[in-house]
Amino acid sequence: MQVYQRQEHGISRKDISENALKVLYRLNKAGFDAYLVGGGVRDLLLDKEPKDFDIATNATPEEIKALFRNCRLIGRRFRLAHILFGRDVIEVATFRGHHDAGAVKLPAGKQAIASRNHEGMLLRDNVYGTIDEDAERRDFSINALYYSIKDFTVSDYANGVVDLQNRLVRLIGDPETRYREDPVRMLRAVRFAVKLDMQIEASTAAPILELSTLLKDIPAARLFEESLKLLQAGQGLETYKMLREYNLFQQLFPILAEHFTEDHSSQTEQMLEHILAATDVRIAEGKRVNPAFMFAAMLWYPMNVRAEEIASTSGLSDYDAFMIAANDILDEQVKNIAIPRRLTTTVRDIWQQQHRFSRRFGKRAFVMLEHPKFRAAYDFLEMRGQFEGQDVAELATWWHKFQFAERDERNKMVQELGGGNQRRRRRPQRRKKPQAKSAS
Repeated sequence: MQVYQRQEHGISRKDISENALKVLYRLNKAGFDAYLVGGGVRDLLLDKEPKDFDIATNATPEEIKALFRNCRLIGRRFRLAHILFGRDVIEVATFRGHHDAGAVKLPAGKQAIASRNHEGMLLRDNVYGTIDEDAERRDFSINALYYSIKDFTVSDYANGVVDLQNRLVRLIGDPETRYREDPVRMLRAVRFAVKLDMQIEASTAAPILELSTLLKDIPAARLFEESLKLLQAGQGLETYKMLREYNLFQQLFPILAEHFTEDHSSQTEQMLEHILAATDVRIAEGKRVNPAFMFAAMLWYPMNVRAEEIASTSGLSDYDAFMIAANDILDEQVKNIAIPRRLTTTVRDIWQQQHRFSRRFGKRAFVMLEHPKFRAAYDFLEMRGQFEGQDVAELATWWHKFQFAERDERNKMVQELGGGNQRRRRRPQRRKKPQAKSAS
């Protein structure tokens, strides 16, 4: 272990969240060891602003909860304490121990629990230990860094500072074993490499391709959260490219993988790169991003291919085939990534409105403007115009003009659509009442 003194690392308390400091000081005052750990220390050493400030301590979750009224305990796989300060959440974890370390000292009535599946993946991980054991249990060397407010030192247990200087993402321990313990570490290796502009160290990268299919054993809900970290953190396009290189993206989105080509030229791939690049730009500009819009774009062409297949084999109308395909594609995708219903509902709305944009006659265009998802659906239509030819582009241009026009201009635009393109419905002729026969 290497210990860096205050003058050697440059971390200052003024750069640490006030709420994180409160938690650290209270744990110390109560007689526990407590450290700022992981990404917070890593980012401060890289002169970046940390997104989160996590804390590691020798206090058990129950002891932490007894100290903080604003604490809630979460997690089954590994028990964590969340200290709530309004919207700010400070995560506190008890030092983890080794699973083969034998009995662990815990408060009366408490028991350390750990279990694995047949692939070696950890299912339960509530084994507590010392700070040295905790450092060995951490995934990457650049995350095994501990900052103490007692003496303002940084304790480096795995040459993480050197790896930061060399721009390397390196696993602690045997890579294959660590990936089998938790396959999500493969995703984290890619995310850190892209986010921090680093390289994945050779032995850390070597097993990923072969072990990539282990992601199928990860709960879909957990992979949804990971997918947002990967694709909506500002480096989505580069992350996607590296995930695909290691056969990881294909595990998250097998439906998309069916449409991948060697030269990345399919409509699915073009749309995928476009939406991820556009998302990166919005994040860089500080604009809000909607996961539903991203998923709608990513799955749009696979859904259309499925709709064409259904229409040609079933004899259903294009619209009915379209709606069945939409449900099928989303139902299949949520098996891998559990996209919440609130988002899949929005995806369906965006897709459904694409069929309605061409129906502009009478009052329909005006009704469309009032739809709560009109703006997202229109943005989607405009984006499609870049990939689907002149007809879609012209339709998007019409709707752009229509939504910003005055009422009279809108009426005129709708009326101009008539001229031969609109087949007017003929009213059914009234049946003539039979005349009463005159009396003879």
